[in-house]
Amino acid sequence: MAKIELKKPIVEEISASIKDAQSVVLVDYRGLTVEQDTQLHKQLREAGVTYKVYKNTMMNFAFKGTDFEALAPYLEGPSAMALSTTDATAPARVISKFAKTAPALEIKGGVVEGIAYDANGIASIASIPSREELLSKFLGSIQSPITNFARVMNQLAEKGGAEGAAASAEEEAPAAEEPAAEAPAETPAE
Repeated sequence: MAKIELKKPIVEEISASIKDAQSVVLVDYRGLTVEQDTQLHKQLREAGVTYKVYKNTMMNFAFKGTDFEALAPYLEGPSAMALSTTDATAPARVISKFAKTAPALEIKGGVVEGIAYDANGIASIASIPSREELLSKFLGSIQSPITNFARVMNQLAEKGGAEGAAASAEEEAPAAEEPAAEAPAETPAE
């Protein structure tokens, strides 16, 4: 069998995996211990991220003609690819967090939702919360006014309705001060 026939299934595998990917991050994994690599795989798998090591030439062939073609300059030295089809920030977030405990792991660059980023750009994207976190914050901000409204309605009910609330508001308001008597206007001295 010719070498090209052996390589074609690998290129097709990479192409199929990146077809629906929202993001792809390339890393240099040199210097990681087996234990660290196992931990990284576990954390990425838990986040729904696919992580695999391929030859640079295979990735280069698979990236041609796609949004990920901008990653070609980063295909130097050992490269591993982390990709996600569900959460665009997950690969960057998990790898950046892990790189703090394993300085040997180096982010090369990546493509997130069609836009190419260098290592610093991927680090910035890593600071974006996950979709679930953003949704929970959004729901919390929507729920807050409703909770406050319910609390006010409950206080009104406890005080005897609108009439009781109006009466208590009058009791709580400080008495308005009497306006001071106006002093007679001074006449200019002649």
